[in-house]
Amino acid sequence: MKIIIAGCGAVGFHLAELLSKENQDIVLIDTDEEVLRHVNNHLDVMVIRGDAASTSILEQAKVSSAKLFIAVTTSEKTNLLLTILAKQMGATKTIARINNSEYLTQHEKERFRNLGVDVLISPQQLAAQEIVRLLERASFTDLFEFDEGMISVVGFTLDMSSTFINRSIYEINSSISNFAFRGIALLRSGKTIIPTGETVLRKGDHLYIATQSKYLDVAINYVGKQLKPIKNIMIVGGTMLAVKTAKLIEDRYNITVVMKNKQQEKFCVEQLRRGLVIHADPGNIDILKEEGLEDMDAFIALTPNSETNIITSLTAEKLGVYKTIALVDNINYTHLSQNIGIDTIINKKLIAANNIFRFVRKGKVEAVASLHGVNAEVIEYIVHKKNRLLRNTIKELHFPKKSIIAGVIRNNEGYIPDGDFRFEIEDKVIVLALPEAIRQVEEIFK
Repeated sequence: MKIIIAGCGAVGFHLAELLSKENQDIVLIDTDEEVLRHVNNHLDVMVIRGDAASTSILEQAKVSSAKLFIAVTTSEKTNLLLTILAKQMGATKTIARINNSEYLTQHEKERFRNLGVDVLISPQQLAAQEIVRLLERASFTDLFEFDEGMISVVGFTLDMSSTFINRSIYEINSSISNFAFRGIALLRSGKTIIPTGETVLRKGDHLYIATQSKYLDVAINYVGKQLKPIKNIMIVGGTMLAVKTAKLIEDRYNITVVMKNKQQEKFCVEQLRRGLVIHADPGNIDILKEEGLEDMDAFIALTPNSETNIITSLTAEKLGVYKTIALVDNINYTHLSQNIGIDTIINKKLIAANNIFRFVRKGKVEAVASLHGVNAEVIEYIVHKKNRLLRNTIKELHFPKKSIIAGVIRNNEGYIPDGDFRFEIEDKVIVLALPEAIRQVEEIFK
């Protein structure tokens, strides 16, 4: 697939890096010669130096043959202009990165679609929405809901209070009558394992399971971490993400927002109807304590500095804060969260990439998700045509060993299928696959 990316900032470079590993035909456009030199030294992609808003540059990139055009420059207006131009010049599908959440209403999205912008992506809005989901199910480190929770994938670390310790997946499934789940991934000593029925769980394992939404409250009982309702939340960081997150949760929780930038602080006060906004250094632990850190149920670190977010979150965890969430820019840090004590580490680039990746995958893909620290993807496919998927049971389809079917959604109901399950047209099938198995899985659902 020919993919053109305009803008080689953090999101653009990360997308190019991920897509180049997929053996896609990637063209990256940027005006910064030094940035493009860095790309040339690290990625196997074609680079073009120039203004992507120039039609001659777009012609040089052969935009007319592009299956996907992604505009992720730092300018929202530029991204919208680029995607409109690319569409008019022949690009099949266009995606624009935006900041203004007003554009994400159904009416506005339809307006932009008519202009040639097929998909609008707001990394900040997506990250804020993920934080909201994590707060709603605070005992889990990760929560991904498919079709509004018909099937949910959740992650948690097994401590000594978990009843799963020293038991096999098969034994657990056999002994629990009121809880249907499937263990789909296990993070152990930094290694990703797809568990089988014989896999015995150990203390410190980070387990990901798929289950129906009606069982989520039951699942919490087996996590091991004592359930505690979230009421008081501290958010630190003078960023737009901090403001967006505060706006989304202010009606449900008591929030304290700590910001160092006076201009951002003023903007936050104007945006919020409730909540306390404090002018202070988010990295100063003593000040955070004075402002009630030890009385908080959740701590969300959203400063522009990844190290500050990690250190303050670790401190909050040690002070007894129940739920900690830290924003990081360095993707390598996302593998650390389960090992260093932070409940959840989030990365805007990964969240945006997951939303874009569904347009790259072969087959009819509804959604793509990445589990924190896990070297695998969760992909939701739609069974869209009659082929061997319908003629055979799951066990007869011979899925790759490094993949697993997490769940199936049929007629607005979730299922955890066994080997005798048969797919039907319009079934939504949620599959976890390690990188080396993705191509084989794509061929099955193609």
